Amino acid sequence: MDYEQFAGEKCHALMQVQEEFKEKFGIDHYEHWTYDAELELLRLYNDDNDQLYLKYIPVGTFSLKSETWMWSWFNEHSIEPSKDNVLATKDFGIKNDYPKLIDGTFPADEYDCWEFAAIALDILGGMGLYRVATEKLHIYMLIIGIVSKNSSDVIIFNQKKVECKSHGLSRAAFVCQHLDLVSPKGFEEAFETCKGMDLDEDDDFAAWCNECEKVRVQHDGWNEKSEEFAKIKLICEECYFELKKFNSIV
Repeated sequence: MDYEQFAGEKCHALMQVQEEFKEKFGIDHYEHWTYDAELELLRLYNDDNDQLYLKYIPVGTFSLKSETWMWSWFNEHSIEPSKDNVLATKDFGIKNDYPKLIDGTFPADEYDCWEFAAIALDILGGMGLYRVATEKLHIYMLIIGIVSKNSSDVIIFNQKKVECKSHGLSRAAFVCQHLDLVSPKGFEEAFETCKGMDLDEDDDFAAWCNECEKVRVQHDGWNEKSEEFAKIKLICEECYFELKKFNSIV
């Protein structure tokens, strides 16, 4: 069987699996998501704190900028422990001479990505698929289980988060006192970020306004005086990217 026929069959089979998965667990009912790559735990939730925790295996990512697919096993920045499980798709590709299952990264479109995810589901098994969509990246996750809210993983997951009145539990972020949603003030970051990205252990989402940047440069970096001007405050990841979108226009 050639690859196109094989992939088409798996996509067709995926439709029924996804329909049952979404209906059984109300997946489309949830408006927000966050995840922890180290725990391989995805949290779906609403503003009323209705939430669902899902265990996942990372299948791969699609870059909206370069329009390329990357299998998780090839992604050196991916820290999920189970990403090597996805090498089973590569082994299958080698046996059947399917280059798209063998190469680590290559040009693709979004339809290709669902084919890859459907094939991973068929080879590895699972309950369904979930796609996390950020401004620059689509992340395809193979859902392998529902996790109890009382489980140790969920407890650890929540300990890493901050409680936000608007967005519930989310990762911590830090911004200067001047950034708000009233008037754009510029948005300087410690490093380029996108929502949902993996962070190294010592990294945090951190940003400050244009005026803070001027003061920081005047004082050769962050010190007592520049930090006093900035008065950095703790917010959640969701709030951080709302501020980034609004303040980046200047």
